[in-house]
Amino acid sequence: MTGAQRRAQLLEVSRGLFAEKGFEGTSIEEIAIRAEVSKPVVYEHFGGKEGIYAVVVDREIQALTGALTDALAAGGHPKQLVERTALALFTYIETSTDGFRILVRDSPVAQATGTFSSLIGDVATQVEHLLADQFKRRGLDPRTAPLYAQMLVGMVALTGQYWLDARSPKKADVAAHLVNLAWNGLSGMERRPTLPYEA
Repeated sequence: MTGAQRRAQLLEVSRGLFAEKGFEGTSIEEIAIRAEVSKPVVYEHFGGKEGIYAVVVDREIQALTGALTDALAAGGHPKQLVERTALALFTYIETSTDGFRILVRDSPVAQATGTFSSLIGDVATQVEHLLADQFKRRGLDPRTAPLYAQMLVGMVALTGQYWLDARSPKKADVAAHLVNLAWNGLSGMERRPTLPYEA
């Protein structure tokens, strides 16, 4: 096996173990045993568990970011953007279940710029600009767009976490229900929402 092939094999084995057992539950020894190599081979390629974990997480972040960014960049009606973004997330979960499972787990080695939360924050920033434009057109306060972007993206992300294990109904149905709630909620927004009582 070439060095590149061995590296790819170690990444694949580690990815499966991190998805199954989490960062804390996975050891270098286990990675080496599953890959049928010695522990020094793993250390040689990645320097340790933190190194291999960082590469696995980075690859998953890039894959998911690419899918979500493509969905948002395609343009079109705002409802279509919500539909495409929701479907992009559910498709990623469907095709990269282990990767999503790794991303949504908390890890002591995850940095502020390489976590699922930071990814969701980045997507919310993109959505914020789209919402601000729509708010202006509809006579709503565009300064509230960041708040609504966080709510909308959070709803999509949490639904994705739920669907990761439930897998029912089908992804297109889940996306349709999510869009139904998000879009119909957004389309009926009041200009100055208030609570009927003092909070």
